[in-house]
Amino acid sequence: MSIKKKLGMGAATAALGIALVGGGTFAYFNDVEATNSTFAAGTLDLAANPTTIIDVANIKPGDTMVREFVLENNGTLDISTIDLSTAYSVTDAKGDNVEDFGKHIKVLFLENADKTGDGWVIGDYNDVISETTLYDLQNMTPDAAENLQSWITWFLGLNGEDSGMDAGTSDQMYVAFEFVDNGEDQNEFQGDALELEWTFTAHQTEGELK
Repeated sequence: MSIKKKLGMGAATAALGIALVGGGTFAYFNDVEATNSTFAAGTLDLAANPTTIIDVANIKPGDTMVREFVLENNGTLDISTIDLSTAYSVTDAKGDNVEDFGKHIKVLFLENADKTGDGWVIGDYNDVISETTLYDLQNMTPDAAENLQSWITWFLGLNGEDSGMDAGTSDQMYVAFEFVDNGEDQNEFQGDALELEWTFTAHQTEGELK
C-alpha cells in the first residue's frame, strides 16, 4: 500500500473516532435528593351546647323566658365571625291567625358574656341582639362573636374578649325571650306553637403567611 493510501486511511479512521466520541455520552458526577411536602387543612367545627336552647309550653302574653347556652370552637382554626340566621314556622291551632305569631315573640337580648367581660359593672353588656322580634330578626344576620362594647368600657379596661373565637375556646351566651303583651286582643294565638331555628355559621380568619 502506498504512503498516500496509508495516510488517507489513517485520517479517515481518526475522523470516524472523533465523530463517535462527539455523538456519544460523557460520564459525569451526579447526586439526587428527593423532597416531600404535606399540606394539611385545618377544621372549622362550631358547636352549640345544648342544641335545644328553649323548649317551653303554656306561655301567655307577658311571660319572659331566660336561657343560657355555650358556643364552642372545637376545630383547629380560629373563627373570625359567627353569623346568626333566623327561621321559624307557626302552627295555627284554630286556623284563625290574622297576624304572624313571630311578631309577638321578642328577643329582649342575646348576650355574649365572654365579650362583655367586666363591662357589666357599668351596665355595658355585649348584646348581639336587643329588643327585636323574631319576625324582624329573619332579615338580620348579627355576628354572635362580635365585641360591640363602647369605647368607655375599653378605656376603663372593662372590655371583654376580642371579636371572633380562638380554636379550643368557647363563649357563654344568655338569651331572653318575651311573649309581648300588647294590651290588645291576642286570643288568636291560644294553642298555637312556634318552632324556632337559629343557625350559627362560623367563618375562618384571613389567610396568613405560614
